[in-house]
Amino acid sequence: MRLRRHQEIPERPLPGAELLAAEAVRLAVGGRELLAGASVRVAAGEVVALLGPNGAGKSTLLSVLAGDVRPAAGEVRLHGRPLADYGPAELARHRALLPQAAALSFPFPAGEVVRMGRAPWTGTAAAAEDEAVVAEAMAATESTAFAERPFTALSGGERARVALARVLAQRTPLLLLDEPTAALDLRHQELVLRVARARAAAGDGVVVVLHDLSLAAAYADRVVLLTGGATVADGPVAEVLRAPLLSEVYGHPVEVLAHPRTGVPLVLPERD
Repeated sequence: MRLRRHQEIPERPLPGAELLAAEAVRLAVGGRELLAGASVRVAAGEVVALLGPNGAGKSTLLSVLAGDVRPAAGEVRLHGRPLADYGPAELARHRALLPQAAALSFPFPAGEVVRMGRAPWTGTAAAAEDEAVVAEAMAATESTAFAERPFTALSGGERARVALARVLAQRTPLLLLDEPTAALDLRHQELVLRVARARAAAGDGVVVVLHDLSLAAAYADRVVLLTGGATVADGPVAEVLRAPLLSEVYGHPVEVLAHPRTGVPLVLPERD
């Protein structure tokens, strides 16, 4: 039986419409509180950067937003519905998650790994676009050249780009990216964030965990700053990336300067 269209392809929300909202999320594992009231909202057409020091809860929060981990308290809503109401297949057509580490035990060709991102669309009308979507995703991440090479034989940076291509091929209105620039050189860090901006310009919502505060300032529309598992600031880049607040949260004095040409904040650690 053919699925009805609204079950196959999520309608793209209008720019600015709320895609995802997490309110006062709490989570403890082994007696340690990992999230202590974290909140975040994501709208269609924006890039939201999750920032904070190591152990702040960024990756844990992203897993909760993806539905991979259920919080002990608080609520996450996707398109206005509780995340817990979604089945795995439906959820996979609404959001795509890029985890920190891309690991496979078998030497699948890189192109096949990207094609795995099309699995949620099997048996739907969207499956007719599989080949074109995979090719487009690999071109966008500059990974076409090693499509036939085993994923296990790729460098760390090449694996990261293939993993991002798989997420792009999933074609969901919400992208959740956990440290997508960590294994990449300067050129490809910029490439990844340009891809995130392009997806937002096309109407998707993007949440990206970053450690580079200047990269976040250059590409994000909004910043959510976490510490101790809680949200301590949420707002436009210039409002959140302030030297006193960042110095306190990161436990190290920083300077925030305006880029001489663009005016975008540059965050630099103070050094003797």
